[in-house]
Amino acid sequence: MPTPDVTLLSEPQWRAAEAAHRERVSVYSEPYRARRSSQQAHPVHDFLFTYYSLAPGQLERWHPGAGVVLLGRAAVDQRQGWKHYQVIQDADGAGTPGVCVDLEAFARDRDSMIAFASAILVGTASRPGNFSCFGLHEWAMAYRSDLHGVRHEYLPLRLGGAGTDAVVEQHQIRCTHFDAFRFYAPEAAPLNQLQPTRQTQRKLEQPGCLHANMDLYKWGYKLLPAVSSELVTDAFELSWRVRTMDMQASPYDLSEWGYSPIRIEDPQGKAEYVAAQRGFAEEAAALRARLLQALRESALLPAPDAA
Repeated sequence: MPTPDVTLLSEPQWRAAEAAHRERVSVYSEPYRARRSSQQAHPVHDFLFTYYSLAPGQLERWHPGAGVVLLGRAAVDQRQGWKHYQVIQDADGAGTPGVCVDLEAFARDRDSMIAFASAILVGTASRPGNFSCFGLHEWAMAYRSDLHGVRHEYLPLRLGGAGTDAVVEQHQIRCTHFDAFRFYAPEAAPLNQLQPTRQTQRKLEQPGCLHANMDLYKWGYKLLPAVSSELVTDAFELSWRVRTMDMQASPYDLSEWGYSPIRIEDPQGKAEYVAAQRGFAEEAAALRARLLQALRESALLPAPDAA
């Protein structure tokens, strides 16, 4: 397998990068740990730690990405047991040992995931965005709460059960994202103009979808350590902000948590939602391109003209 250009980092350099990363993500991970210890829930801030599978400690672990060699015995001692890393006995031509990502082992062990993630990323980038969904997936999940309750049982519905149902019934719902659709109330699923499945996910994901853009974080961490923690954390922070807007536009009343609603049931709220949605789509497009570029530079994904 071709290897990317190599960057050598001395111990002071990689120690500084490692510490900076830990400081950056601890702003999110430490409060979550404190809430978990005290058995407190947060309707916005917990999502990226409870819905996604990367644990706080894993997020805090710094990875430089492919093509970077960390020099020194300390790097070897720290990472030689980490999965998909390899030791280089003479990393700088002067006898200094080092450690770097083992791309061949990563490609061999994660080939199906790499193929699926790449297909999602490439396909999503190739399609136009849908900016007329207005976040109704959350409303469809709360539909007929008189029968099923609500997913966030500690949050009141802003319009009540009947008002929430009316919003669902008065709108056309066209959700393209399977991992949102699968949580719909049973009576809401037939109201969706599309019926997404895991099998059709590659064909339906589109760049206007809030959840598809939040999932850039998921594809990023699934590609660790071949991609850098900086890129993954950029995706995490975008997802954090997207989740905030997603819940503001939801049927839940978050006023006690300090969030004002985006009233998607009204024309002004719809316009506010679409404006934010378009901004997030632009940011996500840049991140998606960076993930694809990292895959191509690591030869985990062929360049477009080589496909």
